[in-house]
Amino acid sequence: MTKPRAVLFDSGGVFLLPEHERIVGAFSRADVVIASDGLDDAHYRAAARFTTEVDVEADWVGSWRGYLDAYVDACGVATDDPGDVHRHLDSEFADAALWLSVAPGCREGLRAVAQTGVLLGVVSNADGMMGTRLRELEILQVGPGLGVEVGCVIDSGDVGVMKPDPRIFKIALDALEVEPADAWYIGDMPAFDIVGARRAGLRPFIIDPLELHVDADYDRVASLTELAALIEAA
Repeated sequence: MTKPRAVLFDSGGVFLLPEHERIVGAFSRADVVIASDGLDDAHYRAAARFTTEVDVEADWVGSWRGYLDAYVDACGVATDDPGDVHRHLDSEFADAALWLSVAPGCREGLRAVAQTGVLLGVVSNADGMMGTRLRELEILQVGPGLGVEVGCVIDSGDVGVMKPDPRIFKIALDALEVEPADAWYIGDMPAFDIVGARRAGLRPFIIDPLELHVDADYDRVASLTELAALIEAA
């Protein structure tokens, strides 16, 4: 394993997770009561449904329905009207600002990756505001600030192209002046992140705190701290 010159990160699932209060509220509007503990796990279990075999570009509606089905299942919800639950959840997930819950351990893990000396950047499917959110949450920013300094934050809402299209990765690589073979990418949804990074020539990893991807044909890490250790060992 060769040490990368740069590491690019997804934002959702890596740094940010759906805000618990809004998810609990969505279920409540569908007359379903759930507890907030377990909601982070529900995302990772649902994200695992986006396998590399899923063509999100050809069937986004079906792919997203699979995510919601898996999310509801992971929450342990039984309801006579799953469509009503889906409608209320979908209305929340349609807003990129839902992703405001900071993933446990991500700040410490990012600092550990930064200390390896590699260049850093973000590639995210979002609404053009991801850089602002990550800065305000003091996770990271381009230039000096309270979070870790990175070289770029590439948001699909800004650049008009989204994963798994390889062009969004190229924009980040160009900003960092790094070749694809010298970069790693870490995300949480294989259909977007593994497929997209492979198309662009980067080495992809999935963040997998629940060990849902142990038999997959791609690399996985439980945390950013583990990723930092891999970089140091490379």
